[in-house]
Amino acid sequence: MTIRAVVWGENIHEQTNKVVAEIYPEGMHTTIAKALNADAGIEATTATLQEPEHGLSEARLKDTDVLLWWGHKDHGAVKDEIVERVARRVWEGMGLIVLHSGHFSKVFKRLMGTPCALKWREAGERERLWVINPRHPIAAGLGEHFELENEEMYGEQFSVPEPLETVFISWFQGGEVFRSGMTWRRGAGNIFYFRPGHETYPTYHNDTVHKVLINSVKWAHNPLGTQASIHDAPNVPVEKALEPIVERGPRLHQAGEAGYR
Repeated sequence: MTIRAVVWGENIHEQTNKVVAEIYPEGMHTTIAKALNADAGIEATTATLQEPEHGLSEARLKDTDVLLWWGHKDHGAVKDEIVERVARRVWEGMGLIVLHSGHFSKVFKRLMGTPCALKWREAGERERLWVINPRHPIAAGLGEHFELENEEMYGEQFSVPEPLETVFISWFQGGEVFRSGMTWRRGAGNIFYFRPGHETYPTYHNDTVHKVLINSVKWAHNPLGTQASIHDAPNVPVEKALEPIVERGPRLHQAGEAGYR
């Protein structure tokens, strides 16, 4: 089965910053999609903030197995209705991979339910990512650690919920450490946060980063497909209880009537 991935990019820095434009002349989203398409099991396309519905229509998301999200300069420009649409699809089983500064995106904060704040410093430091969960599928084919010569520093505390699993921990030249690869499950959807990816450095041209992204798409994919019933809240009438029962008190709703939401 081919995994249908959509790489969502804010696509602002590539248009307004000369350094970023030189590193990613086709945009970070296109660079990431090309890396994913190098794997025969993945079919990656792109969407951007500037497109109608940010490129994430109901129909587009319905046909998306895994969504990758990169944003930074204008998280607030993402429409709330699109955020809710993405959250709904994650609950139904669509995978979500949040990249770098996407930690402050409305989508990630909506699904985490926390501020998702952290320390940071933009100084082009060496980042050493330690693989602390080497048997995790996202770490497949990696060594004990890998390095990025220039990256933005992110440091703890990172105000996210306790993860399901931690795959990577980063060390930076300035001494800080950071949980750089963490997973969660929300509803039927798998979520992975991957820290590297500051736009003024060529991180998304790195072969090891490509391997992590490909592995994470395969991990986040739910082969069981959409679980639309996760939104259902059925009122089960007395006569349909699994064991015989007698109604013993007053009620607000008639048998089978929808509840309040």
